[in-house]
Amino acid sequence: MNLRDLRYLLAVAEHEHVGRAAEACGISQPTLSVQLRKLEELLGVALFERGSKKVVPTAACEALIGHVRTAVAEADAILAVARGLHDPMAGRFRLGIIPTLAPYLLPLVFGPLRDALPALELEPWEDQTTVLLKRLRAHELDAALLASEVDGPDLASQPLFAEPFLAALPPDHPLAGQAVVAEAELAPDILVLADGHCLRDQALEACGRSGALGHTLRAASLSTLLNMVAAGYGTTLLPALAAGAAQDAGIVLRPLATNAGRTVRIAWRTSFPRRLALDAVGGVIATRLRGFAAGAATGMV
Repeated sequence: MNLRDLRYLLAVAEHEHVGRAAEACGISQPTLSVQLRKLEELLGVALFERGSKKVVPTAACEALIGHVRTAVAEADAILAVARGLHDPMAGRFRLGIIPTLAPYLLPLVFGPLRDALPALELEPWEDQTTVLLKRLRAHELDAALLASEVDGPDLASQPLFAEPFLAALPPDHPLAGQAVVAEAELAPDILVLADGHCLRDQALEACGRSGALGHTLRAASLSTLLNMVAAGYGTTLLPALAAGAAQDAGIVLRPLATNAGRTVRIAWRTSFPRRLALDAVGGVIATRLRGFAAGAATGMV
């Protein structure tokens, strides 16, 4: 048994397709199939039910896969510690980012990160907070950019920058003529993201809403939300980094009366060995966004 074959097992379990798993692993499909059968022979159990369109983990695979993930994660941790002892500022750095932040932040910070840390290979991973925290704890990410605090003694975080919210309004909305909008005024027709996005809860809290909403729309992405606002379906609270996308869609943006917003934080495992790299990445992002809050709060972004 070797780690390579265990990684193949995890890839097939994730993709439920040998061809896509082989592509993700950078090998041919026949090679992966051969190695997978060798692993099944070694373990003495069938790991997958193979169909014409997908493969499904067997009960034996489900019983073993947790141990496989642990073994691979521990092996990766050994390699990370060794690399960190050699040069903590070099090598792969897997950074999770929430979907309401990634498309707007990455274009701003990717260049500065590359210039400041040329030996660091940044790998962004976009997903919701709960998934990012799960991957962080599973050693599948090195750090994550979140808009909420983390729980548990195994994780830590620190703030990088404050991101104000802006009122996003259809051009003909009654509030569009105001210089400043009170959050409560948005409540009657506010649109929010689907459950699982931290921005949904933050928007409802800022507007004083916790119960049922007037609209039935629960958008899966911020771009969908912006398109619905542009079409006149309702209003929303918008993180200020997305202001450019909103203005391109013809949406009117106004600062909020209480300057409500969110704090973007970088989170990591307390056992993560490459703190120098983590601090450097966080420092570059914080420096790039320095002074952003003041301009965004007035709509000047």
